[in-house]
Amino acid sequence: MTISDPYQKSHYDDVFSDENKRQFEHHYPNQTHLLMHQLSDHPLLSLDALATLSATLPASSVEYNLGDLPIGIAAQDVPHNQRTIADTIRQIDKSQSWAVLKNVEQITAYHDLLHQLLGELSASITQSTGTILRPQCYIFISSPKSMTPFHFDPEHNILLQLSGQKDMIVFPPDDPRFAQWEAHEHYHRGGHRNLPWDDSFLEHGTLQSLSPGDAVYVPVMAPHFVRNGDVPSISLSITWRSEWSYSAADTHALNAVLRKFGLNPTPPKAFPATNMMSATAWRIMRKLKLLG
Repeated sequence: MTISDPYQKSHYDDVFSDENKRQFEHHYPNQTHLLMHQLSDHPLLSLDALATLSATLPASSVEYNLGDLPIGIAAQDVPHNQRTIADTIRQIDKSQSWAVLKNVEQITAYHDLLHQLLGELSASITQSTGTILRPQCYIFISSPKSMTPFHFDPEHNILLQLSGQKDMIVFPPDDPRFAQWEAHEHYHRGGHRNLPWDDSFLEHGTLQSLSPGDAVYVPVMAPHFVRNGDVPSISLSITWRSEWSYSAADTHALNAVLRKFGLNPTPPKAFPATNMMSATAWRIMRKLKLLG
């Protein structure tokens, strides 16, 4: 790690052990896997601190709703809990809700925490997928038994469990049985992340049971859902993009246009293969506003 590296190790103790860093390097970026962390008692991540944080964030950085949901639900059908975000968090033991604070790195203290975490892993990330792009940080606060429905995300993601227990069930990212290519294409043209669910999927998922001190890496666009345990839960998610993730996303966006013309385009190639030809074509079309 050089002096110019923006993710240098901070003066705080390491959150990930050397063994966990080796585990991460071995599995990244294709395979979901468990890690351990030393972050559960951080003062920035207490319930009171998060309630205070929620009131300082812009409305676009806060999402919350009732948490007792089915595994599969359309975005427009998710019900609001009729509370403020701060009250939802402070009363999370009885508000029957799910909340996420987005892009908390816009607050200096949380920005520094995100960069500390990425600093411990940056060497493994950059040697595999190149420069860390668009680092972001999210915090999830969930009532007992709440559900994060079946969905996928475009980022590389590590979810760190801070309090409570939850189960995450993760599915392979490049298997159209669980997320058809048309669903990827729809998402990358502005559609929602939630996916259709079928109970037959369940036997094919990888169960990751998380307690305080556990973390899980989730690959780019790996479908997953999360069910909270019997007590309130707090989790921290650190995410980043890579040029590979962007080129795969742009290929999906191009394929959505090609499919509109009756073609059956080839899906993006899995890492470490590149998708730069199709991604470049999409970027040229977007720049010239030839999107159709």
